Amino acid sequence: MKNPFKNRVPPLTGPGQDILPVTPDDATDLPQVALSLYVEGGGDLAFITAKGESRVVAVTDFAILPVATRRVLATGTTASGIHAFLVI
Repeated sequence: MKNPFKNRVPPLTGPGQDILPVTPDDATDLPQVALSLYVEGGGDLAFITAKGESRVVAVTDFAILPVATRRVLATGTTASGIHAFLVI
């Protein structure tokens, strides 16, 4: 199969090259900083940005949050089905 991304530097504006299911955790960062997050079930989403700032936002079902994220926190997160868009 032809891969149009093979010899290109991945842009930070997308598309993501992989998606990783996220289990919220107060102590552990994601394996790498996510470009954005996708949420299947709406609720509150508590996270730490790539810059290191703690944030909590309310998201709807099937939301995409275009914020570079290093950690999704268990405390304060009620949203479900969270996935991280990654550049590999």
